[in-house]
Amino acid sequence: MNNDYTRELAPKIEFFDDRIEITSYGSLPEGLSKEDFFTGVSIPRNKELMRIYRDLEMVEQLGSGLPRILQIYGEECFYFSDSYTRMSFPVTEKVNNAGGLNGGLNELEELLILIEKKPGVQLKEILNLKKEVSQRTIERQIAQLIEKGLVERRGSRKTGGYFVIAIDE
Repeated sequence: MNNDYTRELAPKIEFFDDRIEITSYGSLPEGLSKEDFFTGVSIPRNKELMRIYRDLEMVEQLGSGLPRILQIYGEECFYFSDSYTRMSFPVTEKVNNAGGLNGGLNELEELLILIEKKPGVQLKEILNLKKEVSQRTIERQIAQLIEKGLVERRGSRKTGGYFVIAIDE
């Protein structure tokens, strides 16, 4: 949502053993200082993209993402330069012990990434991709992701699928 697409660069998401980094190209929107940014002032960079997400009901309310991020991770997770903004979210001990191996992704995180890469994916496709996991386990993991507010099911029982819920910033 905050990427400057006039630079013709897509945002970058990287997974490391100890952190997840999101790089959005472009500095803060014109007229927005770091102090304003951290106090919750919201200046959408991509107004049309925000409108589309809002029309599709993929965002809750404008500007609610940053306060939620700050509540959990704090200001130190943000780095601002003249050409990009980087958010670095540490992987906590709690996440590492939830099933990941040596700080790697756990099963829930892997499933979330799969759903993010394949919006609208159906249960039968997930089962085909994760053959080593039982249907009951996948259903339980999906229920956990839905309960955490990270994933939602859209559409009919027959043709519907799972989508990652966008968090607006």
